[in-house]
Amino acid sequence: MMRIYELVIKPIKPKPPMSLAQTRIQGLKQRVDASRQQLQAERARQKQQRDNEQRSKHARQASSA
Repeated sequence: MMRIYELVIKPIKPKPPMSLAQTRIQGLKQRVDASRQQLQAERARQKQQRDNEQRSKHARQASSA
């Protein structure tokens, strides 16, 4: 009779060591992903800055009117 944990938990098979070429490709992919995340963060920061400038501009116009 099998127990539940024997059905649910599968053993993790060890991965063989990567070749130098595979390691290089993996490193390049990781750098691409990191660059993509940095780009998204910078775009979000600039959008937030533009939104803040718009709000302050509208607030100045509303207070002067």
